Amino acid sequence: MRRIFIAINLPGEIKEKLADLEKEIADMFPQEVSRGMIRWVRKENLHLTLLFIGTVKDEEIPQVCQIIRDTAQIQKPFPLKFEKVGYGPPNKMPPRLIWLDIGKEPGLLTLAEKLKTEMAESGILRKIEKRGFSPHITLGRIRTWQWRGMAPEERPAIEKEISLNFEVKSIEVMESILKRTGSEYIVLESVKLD
Repeated sequence: MRRIFIAINLPGEIKEKLADLEKEIADMFPQEVSRGMIRWVRKENLHLTLLFIGTVKDEEIPQVCQIIRDTAQIQKPFPLKFEKVGYGPPNKMPPRLIWLDIGKEPGLLTLAEKLKTEMAESGILRKIEKRGFSPHITLGRIRTWQWRGMAPEERPAIEKEISLNFEVKSIEVMESILKRTGSEYIVLESVKLD
């Protein structure tokens, strides 16, 4: 069994800018807090998850790849705009993430919904999340018990508007391998949007 998800990988220059943003935010926290409380996503792992499928048998991987090929044939490239950075999910206390909020681009929403429908109809997507698709990029994961231990005045206001964008030209089938040092992501197949 393999842990599989479908994602949009980010161009190298966007990953560089996001890594700089992670450092900028980390510097807002007391150093001992930032190191222990926030597990930052490594630059090479930054991505936008379109659909987390979960555990998949080896023999189902070709079917997953075929579904994204078929979906990509009818999806045109589209712009992706990063609008703001902040704590996430919204209105959740304590927060679980430091994330980059993404604009509700129709092409992105259509693509995510189409992939979810196709994977569910194929029987590969066995558990459908009840909450809707919330496009974001995780920059860091917060250990909530440590967050609760911080005095409110130690919690920095990290929310700010940003302006980064790029054109999405491909989607990827990814495998997540859990390791002690964090997840490692491997691209199983990359498909260009037509």
